[in-house]
Amino acid sequence: MTGDVTGPSEPSAPETSHCGFVAILGAPNAGKSTLVNRAVGQKVSIVSPKVQTTRSRVLGIVMREQTQIVLIDTPGIFAPRRRLDRAMVAAAWGGAADADAIVLIVDAARKHRDEETDGIIAGLKAQNRKAILALNKIDLVKRAKLLALTAELNAEGVFTDTFMISAETGDGVDDLLAHLARLMPEGPHHFPDDQVTDAPVRALAAEITREHLFRQLQQELPYALTVETDSWEEFDDGSAKLQQTVFVARDSQKAIVVGKGGSRIKSVREAAQKELEQLLDRRIHLFLYVKVRENWAEDREHFRSLGLDWEA
Repeated sequence: MTGDVTGPSEPSAPETSHCGFVAILGAPNAGKSTLVNRAVGQKVSIVSPKVQTTRSRVLGIVMREQTQIVLIDTPGIFAPRRRLDRAMVAAAWGGAADADAIVLIVDAARKHRDEETDGIIAGLKAQNRKAILALNKIDLVKRAKLLALTAELNAEGVFTDTFMISAETGDGVDDLLAHLARLMPEGPHHFPDDQVTDAPVRALAAEITREHLFRQLQQELPYALTVETDSWEEFDDGSAKLQQTVFVARDSQKAIVVGKGGSRIKSVREAAQKELEQLLDRRIHLFLYVKVRENWAEDREHFRSLGLDWEA
């Protein structure tokens, strides 16, 4: 008796892996960090209503099938005044220098084009670099204005593609990521597939506390503080104890951060601790201390800790 004989099937060839870097540029508060967090699926970069919140380069790592997209969340590009400002702007342009693709995020909800965006476009032209235009906050803008702004910006001759997105709601973000995945060069992944950022957890914890200080202090103390994680102690029950120091430049600023009877710093500690517990899925015991360190924004070691160039 004979029958069909089927030999062993040929093993399918593994899919080719791709990996590349995408610089996210934009004016302060255009929505860069919100986009990176949305793309990654969790917070890796702090977000605040205040401009110039992101101070250093932050990586958000996104997997699309066999393609790894490394998003570089850069500080907003603006006219620098202080040494820290200059270093932040240098970090933003540095993130774009060797990127495989550049996305320029423009806040479409603004009444007028801002000088910072025009400056970035001029910088791209000077470097002969092309970029992808992402018009953000489209949920807040009427269609006619969007179309007019799209035509106006594309007339600059810098953009290869245009995407209309809302980083806040996620609208249009998947289409943008799919396009970026197609642009990534063939090659091995730079990070483990389950990693979402290159930021050490101690640094991310300090940034989360700084975000809640920004949110609660409003206009009282915009950029005169920084936060450092001094210690991280692990316990057998899975919880962790964090001690952080909030540095300000003057005694008067310390009084504002501490608040009457310690009310402000207590509120910040509770909010930051709650978010850290949700993010890390574990019990966190957070202790905050406020100290005066004059000229911390000119401290060479602080720049090094942020990955910024003190000489910029």
